[in-house]
Amino acid sequence: MKKCIFCKKELGENDVMDVCKPCGFAVWGSKMYEAIKENMEHAKEDGDLFQGSITDTFTKTNLKSRK
Repeated sequence: MKKCIFCKKELGENDVMDVCKPCGFAVWGSKMYEAIKENMEHAKEDGDLFQGSITDTFTKTNLKSRK
C-alpha cells in the first residue's frame, strides 16, 4: 500500500503522487498541488510517469487497455 511521504496516511494504488491532499496543500499550496497532480496525471496517461522506475506494476500495455 502506498503511503504519504509526510504523514504516512494510506493512499490509493492509482494515486499519481506519494503525497496526500492535505499535506500537498500544506507544502505547495492548493494551486501548485493541483497543477503538479494534473501534470503527473497527464504523464501517467502518456506512459511517461514511470520512466526509470524499477517497479513492474505499471506498463504501457496496462495504460492502453484503460483508454
